[in-house]
Amino acid sequence: NHILKDVSLSIEPGEFFAFLGPSGCGKTTLLRLIAGFNQADSGDVRLGGEDISRLPPWQRNVGMVFQSYALWPHMTVARNVAFGLEERRLGRSEIAERVAAALALVGLDALADRYPSQLSGGQQQRVALARTIAIEPKVLLLDEPLSNLDANLREEMRFEIRRLHDEYRYTTVYVTHDQSEAMTTADMIAVMNGGRIDQLGTPEDIYARPESEFVARFIGASNVIRDTALDASHVAFAGAKFKVVGAPLAAGQDAVVAIRQHDIGLSTQAPASPENAIKAVVTRQVFLGANRDYLVEVADGTSLRAATPTATNVQKGSEVWLTL
Repeated sequence: NHILKDVSLSIEPGEFFAFLGPSGCGKTTLLRLIAGFNQADSGDVRLGGEDISRLPPWQRNVGMVFQSYALWPHMTVARNVAFGLEERRLGRSEIAERVAAALALVGLDALADRYPSQLSGGQQQRVALARTIAIEPKVLLLDEPLSNLDANLREEMRFEIRRLHDEYRYTTVYVTHDQSEAMTTADMIAVMNGGRIDQLGTPEDIYARPESEFVARFIGASNVIRDTALDASHVAFAGAKFKVVGAPLAAGQDAVVAIRQHDIGLSTQAPASPENAIKAVVTRQVFLGANRDYLVEVADGTSLRAATPTATNVQKGSEVWLTL
């Protein structure tokens, strides 16, 4: 299979960089190329200007935190963290100092004598992180390290990983399919699709200015509307006229417009202004705690999703007005 296609980019020293995309888009393969677990058919990997493409993983001075944590079950926490240092033939006193410092950094110094089976998922993840940090790598690689944790712990660990990065400024490369993780942690994000980078930019750039339909849908779950341009800044949609912003249009051309769920107003009352307003019928409503998630259908059969405050409570089958 042709997994990666013309992927080329630079990651700055001290940057927190994320590869974001769905399963099968090539992001883990890319991380494994950097680590040295896979070999590319063409191209090269450079670290600090040095071509490391043909070096084995243990000679690259990169550290990897695996999705499965990959802890030795028969070793204590301290021995797990010491493993990479022992392989590097460091002295006992230096190993002890580095292990103690790494465990203190992730808040596990009191659990040094426990075994992985005696730890929670979050604690095991911290051990894997401490083991990698202890070898003082030039680049820290993280392959979906939070995917095995529950939702609350995942959120807590996002901020913890970012705090450690800000404190020690490791060059960090993070792989995830979760846009919230990427937006929370990364300075720069590469959104991957089908083995290519669809867009490269800051979290704000990618969210506010998506450059493709894929990025618009994947980041922020936009609705995507397809219809005909009426002039440079208006499109026809489901029998109504809508003012849009973005690339200039030409009358008669096909137009693709993205709109976030939370940028759609929903009301049982007709809006004061008819601009960018359209009638719809509620086909689904879900209470999500912080908001309500609506699926609505407009006159031409197109379904849109809208997120509203919980105070807006309209039942399935009701006719509503949308303001886009």
